[in-house]
Amino acid sequence: MELPNTLPRPDDELVTLERAWQFPSGIRFLTEVNNIFVGLVYVGAAFLFFLLAGILALLMRTQLAVPDNTLLGPETYNQVFTMHGTIMMFLFAIPAVEGISVLLLPNIQAARDLPFPRLSAFAFWAYLVGGLVFFCSLFFELAPRGGWFMYPPLTSFEYDPGDNADFWLLGIGFIEISAIAGAVEIVVGVLLTRAPGMSLDKMPVYCWAMLVFALMVIFAFPAMIAGTALLELERSFHWPFFVADKGGDPVLWQHLFWFFGHPDVYIIFLPAAGMVSMILPAMARTPLVGYRLVVAALIGTGFLSFGLWVHHMYATGMPQLSLSYFNAASMAVSVPTGIQIFAWIATIAAGRLQFKVPTLFILGFLFVFVLGGLTGVMLAAVPFDWQAHDTYFVVAHLHYVVFGGMVFPLFAAFYYWIPSLSRRALSERLGRWVFGLIFVGFNVSFFPMHITGLLGMPRRIYTYPAGMGWDLPNLLSTVGAFLIAAGVGLFLVDLIRNLRPATTRSIGNIWDAGTLEWLPNGNYASRSIPFVTSLEPLWDQPNLAEDVAAGAYFLPGAPTGYRETLITSPIHARPLYVLQMPGPSWAALIAAIATAAFFLLLTIKWLIPALFAGGVALIMVIRWLWTTDPGPSQPPVPIGCGIMLPVYMTGPMSHSWWAMIVLGLVSATMFACYVFSYFYLWTVSPGMWPAEASTPASDAEVLRSLLCLLGSAALLHYAQHALASRRQPPPRLCLALSLAVALLVGAFVSDLSSHWESGLRPTDSAYAAIVYVLLANQGFFVAVVLVMACYTIARSVAGLLNHERRATFDNTRLFWLYTMLQGLLTLAILHGAPRFL
Repeated sequence: MELPNTLPRPDDELVTLERAWQFPSGIRFLTEVNNIFVGLVYVGAAFLFFLLAGILALLMRTQLAVPDNTLLGPETYNQVFTMHGTIMMFLFAIPAVEGISVLLLPNIQAARDLPFPRLSAFAFWAYLVGGLVFFCSLFFELAPRGGWFMYPPLTSFEYDPGDNADFWLLGIGFIEISAIAGAVEIVVGVLLTRAPGMSLDKMPVYCWAMLVFALMVIFAFPAMIAGTALLELERSFHWPFFVADKGGDPVLWQHLFWFFGHPDVYIIFLPAAGMVSMILPAMARTPLVGYRLVVAALIGTGFLSFGLWVHHMYATGMPQLSLSYFNAASMAVSVPTGIQIFAWIATIAAGRLQFKVPTLFILGFLFVFVLGGLTGVMLAAVPFDWQAHDTYFVVAHLHYVVFGGMVFPLFAAFYYWIPSLSRRALSERLGRWVFGLIFVGFNVSFFPMHITGLLGMPRRIYTYPAGMGWDLPNLLSTVGAFLIAAGVGLFLVDLIRNLRPATTRSIGNIWDAGTLEWLPNGNYASRSIPFVTSLEPLWDQPNLAEDVAAGAYFLPGAPTGYRETLITSPIHARPLYVLQMPGPSWAALIAAIATAAFFLLLTIKWLIPALFAGGVALIMVIRWLWTTDPGPSQPPVPIGCGIMLPVYMTGPMSHSWWAMIVLGLVSATMFACYVFSYFYLWTVSPGMWPAEASTPASDAEVLRSLLCLLGSAALLHYAQHALASRRQPPPRLCLALSLAVALLVGAFVSDLSSHWESGLRPTDSAYAAIVYVLLANQGFFVAVVLVMACYTIARSVAGLLNHERRATFDNTRLFWLYTMLQGLLTLAILHGAPRFL
């Protein structure tokens, strides 16, 4: 497999490949799902939001340039600073990272595309439409004003009436769902679409960084979605999760928010660190020093970051033992970060560094991020944090870590990778000016904030009196902000002058880098998918680029006549099967717009139009799924080098099976957040919890729900055996699935009615509210299973489901089993906890 296939290639092979991957013409370009198109517009949209948030930052800095300024009133300033933080964190940082991964990850792995291209397109369009509408709320005085952290009770219905906070809660919750969809795509893409031979120990650091990033999104973002759901339910229906008089606690929001919020800093940093570990070896012309240590550091950072959330809550009056634990965890996370920094310094020392623009931004990143890390260690110390908490010292630290740790590497990535996508490189001369303006402007803007913070200036204030010693530092910060703006403006000029996206041939490997994204490429990525034997294939495998361009390796054509890529094994990257990929489709675009409309219409309480938009979204999703899973069986096809592979796979080696497992992890994490909320509120106000004698359901009612769940499981098992038979299974399969889903619905209805008939109402207390949240969560999953069961039955009746082509059933079964397990746990918690705790 290491030797290229030197046999002459068929004349029409390249023509077939180019036809399969051809971009649609005219207005249909909006339906394109190719990673190059989606990735470019994804990054472009994220950069647009960066510019919009930057304009808001300039407004804030102008307001604070001098004392007693009246440019912005307090209400307007609150909206502006809330939108600035929200856009930077939710509409720029995470989407930019995911957009770059959509654009680069397949090329770095020599894959034709990510495994679910329509999911990537859906995530992008939903994010773009929802984000633009969310930003426009500023112009109608509907923008949120509670800060990007939205702490209750200041954001509750009592103190923040109107729809302002609802735009944040529903809008950001919806954007988080879009980010999770991208994370599912990345996990499956990294594990299953690598080039043959690219085993885990030969996987580029950027791929490792994106894998850890995606797993962190999967385990962190559900906490944010759970928190926004609780706060929106309290605002809209007065379910008192955060109302102390009814057993709630505002600190619960902080636990859920910061369980997402602190890992989010590392979620932003790790992909940037992966970019640095890719760019620096090319600039130094030497392999990365300490590859295995860097990978271990990425994994360690991801793991440790989940033990730090209380780092932001030292001032909430927590027990000393808890403060000591989180203090130690906050110190420990600096160790893996330090490993990466020393590896980068060693790489610079081991090679001959080219002082090009990407190098300058990386050196700027090292300087700024290390300073941010040092102030982070200071804030991790409880006594110092008590003094600096809620001052501008924290603002300075946050920007040194986030801007320094993400934006500087992002600009380095622009200058480094644009030649792989464009017919022209960005200007070296202008790039040096861009770096100088941004680097100097950043430090002039944010370093003085350390001083104003130590002098006692609180953050989130719209003006301040003269004579406090804050005048000069604030004026310097404003001057620095405009220097940053000048640098970003000059970068835009450079981008407009030189970026020319290449549909056939880019300027190519001007850095003499050793990784696969620099192979000759087109819409279909590389002409053929190579066999990889090292971390830097272009350095270690002579003539690899020429052989790939000649079609000497795998998938040099389109053997099925459609878009395809190789699915390889997760550990050793051995070829498993050929994945037929969907082409352009209106379904993903319409589904995305309708989904965004559903959430936005809910925000303004237009229920009927919202339900209509949700129905349209559901129909479009079903349509794209129906056409994505091909119906008729196809024999194995040749992929080159004398290898034949199947075109369909089911079970644990299927890419869709892996996606369902990842979705199960997301669902379990969200459920765990609700369970945590249940027991946290119980510890806060145990008097609100019922005693054993007053539990809402009798043993007979609990047993009825339990038997329904077990019966559903038994019928699902029977359906699996019916499908495994060689005969056509529709009658038995459809009957078994229908009865199984009826029992699942019956279990949910039985448990819900037992609580309702007992007189328990969600507005009564925090206990009642969290009980109904757990029930509503289970009801949502039951509803999804109902839709999936109907879809599976429909495919079976249509003759598209049998013992061989059964991915639809297997995926439905996985989700069904999770829903039943969640139902059993919900029963145990709601009826067992009041009895035995």
